[in-house]
Amino acid sequence: MTRAPIRWELLPLVCAGGAIGVAARHVLTALVPDSSVVWMTAVINVVGSLLLGFVAGVCGARHARWRGFLGTGVLGGFTTYSAFAVQVAGATGGPQIALVLAGSALLVILAVGAAVAGLVVGARVAREAAA
Repeated sequence: MTRAPIRWELLPLVCAGGAIGVAARHVLTALVPDSSVVWMTAVINVVGSLLLGFVAGVCGARHARWRGFLGTGVLGGFTTYSAFAVQVAGATGGPQIALVLAGSALLVILAVGAAVAGLVVGARVAREAAA
C-alpha cells in the first residue's frame, strides 16, 4: 500500500481545527460534574464519530482542506478515546468492572455505527449536491 505524501500546506488548518475541537471538548466536559465526565466523554466520542463519518462522506477524496480542517483537526481534537480509556481504567476497581468493560465495548459499537451512519448520509449529501 502506498502512502499519500504529507501535505505540509494543510498543517496550519489541521492545527487550527485541532485547537477548536480540543477547546470544545474541554468546555463540554467542564460543564458536567466530575461524576459525569466519563459519560460526557462517551457522548463526545459517539457524536464526533458520526460527524467525522459525515465529513468523510461529503468530502470523499476531494476537498483536502476541509477534510484536514474539519476531519483531522476539529473532530480529531474533539474526540478522545485515550481520555476515555484512562477514565475507564480509573473506574475498573471493585464489583463494577464487568459493567465498565461492557460499557466500553458498547461505546466502540455505538461509535462505529455512528461513523457508518455519518458516512452514508454524507455520501448521499455529496451525490445530491453534485446532481
